[in-house]
Amino acid sequence: MSLVLDPAAQDLLFREARTANTFTDEPVTDEQVQAIYDLVKYGPTAFNQSPLRITLVRSPEARERLVKHLAEGNQAKTAAAPLVAILSADNEFHEELPALFPHFPQAKDVFFGERPAREGSATLNAALQAAYFIVGVRAAGLAAGPMTGLDFEGVRKEFLDDDHTPLMVVNIGKPGPDAWFPRSPRLSYEDVVTTV
Repeated sequence: MSLVLDPAAQDLLFREARTANTFTDEPVTDEQVQAIYDLVKYGPTAFNQSPLRITLVRSPEARERLVKHLAEGNQAKTAAAPLVAILSADNEFHEELPALFPHFPQAKDVFFGERPAREGSATLNAALQAAYFIVGVRAAGLAAGPMTGLDFEGVRKEFLDDDHTPLMVVNIGKPGPDAWFPRSPRLSYEDVVTTV
């Protein structure tokens, strides 16, 4: 059985997708980021909780503040990327549930009244949305460089608050020269799928 999605789109979103390590200096506009978000916001999350929050790092001063919290190997490429996004989980997402999950607004208190339950759910579902976001960047014809080599607590203190948990930093832009490392191997279907 073949996939319904056009093969060129399959390539764009998945087969040719790699972490970009260099970028051109072509700007990434707010309109492009909004188009990405307006597409990926439809990806499903539990209870439609939508806990992902995106902090765009544009100013040179903010970039400098961010770079000092990154692993050494991530600093230069982040300093040079046209746009950098800090993706985080909002641990107070439940406040939006009456609007986002209107057929059961009590979910806010029934399932997420306690902070530990919210934090676990926020992290899982925001990570899911982060993956949608990366695919959305590809759908916009841009390259993404997601990174988790960073001081998470430092990034949280510098850019967020106690109600937000940083998940990753994503460099965004048009790929530059030698942007890609060679494709790494992938596990086969047989290695991953078990039928019971």
